[in-house]
Amino acid sequence: MSVTAAAGFEAAGVAAGLRSSDGPDVALVVNRGPLQHAAAVFTSNRAKANPVLWSQQVIADGTASAIVLNAGGANCFTGAFGFQTTHQTAEAVASALDVSAGDVLVCSTGLIGVGDETFRAGVLRGVAAAAAALSTDGGADAALAIITTDTHSKQALATGEGWTIGGMAKGAGMLAPGLATMLVVLTTDAVLSSQDLDAALRAATRTTFDRLDSDGCMSTNDTVALLSSGASGTTPHLADFEAALEAVCLDLALQLQTDAEGASHDITIEVTGAASEDDAVEVGRSVARNNLFKAAIFGGDPNWGRVLAAIGTTSAPFDPYAVDVSMNGVRVCSAGAPDRPRDEVDLTGRAVHVLIDLAVGDASASIYTSDLTHDYVHENSAYSS
Repeated sequence: MSVTAAAGFEAAGVAAGLRSSDGPDVALVVNRGPLQHAAAVFTSNRAKANPVLWSQQVIADGTASAIVLNAGGANCFTGAFGFQTTHQTAEAVASALDVSAGDVLVCSTGLIGVGDETFRAGVLRGVAAAAAALSTDGGADAALAIITTDTHSKQALATGEGWTIGGMAKGAGMLAPGLATMLVVLTTDAVLSSQDLDAALRAATRTTFDRLDSDGCMSTNDTVALLSSGASGTTPHLADFEAALEAVCLDLALQLQTDAEGASHDITIEVTGAASEDDAVEVGRSVARNNLFKAAIFGGDPNWGRVLAAIGTTSAPFDPYAVDVSMNGVRVCSAGAPDRPRDEVDLTGRAVHVLIDLAVGDASASIYTSDLTHDYVHENSAYSS
């Protein structure tokens, strides 16, 4: 159940001293082929970290032989020196594996503004150690090496008829989508073209990672990469592969949601009856980013008035006096007016489901978020950024 579950992949996670705490902090995932097809999506934040700028160039031809990831520093806003660090990291991987540096994706995570000589030396030291430790059993160590404020690693797996998809992800804060979010590595041994991988990845991230919105903050380093070795020799039906990839992405996205910084509730906001899917997403995201609503859920208060107030800030067509809102199966608002008593809503469990019916169309979408807690504020005030 890792990035090495698919045939043709090796991985490693090693300690290079980049973290303030002990543990692995450099991960390497290598595609041994016979194919090196790949696709990736990146943050749409205009402030992009050096590894993103590098990897966007690497993926342009749809080919990648390896991906290297480090924790302990984002290598963002570190100037020309930082981009040179990324380049040298790719060169180090290329030299160790006898591949082209132009086929090595690079990802970094950690504090923005970190990327000095000490950081560079640590990353390069980690690359050498990871290359020496590569194995088909190294996926779990790789997943552990990329976490930052995460409390645990995240992995997922799906299998088809003769082919496999494996994945790992990190992310606990700054989870707001813009094409993709957090760091995610997906691997498959299916025989697929780079073009098919790209289309499948974009379709999967659109309904999974793009719908995860824990705190409305978009990272500078977000990358989701998909590598294909073709080692199974099997070409799946594209629809089957797309469905399996979406399932893996959703699995990882929900693991990230549950591990969101300081969260005590996992909130699914399902919007139905919208005029378009885009409208449903806009409405769901508006509620997900409403601090009053999120604080109410933390306090165990099914305050549906805050839901309607959040909807009212969107451009989506709806009649405020036709909207229904249910929380954990209890319709607390019907046609823009009170329905069942609030005390019928049980918010003591971790899972919260909010159903919003706009009553103007047939489109729907779900957004995944978390509550606003004391722990979230403490963690993000204590964690330097």
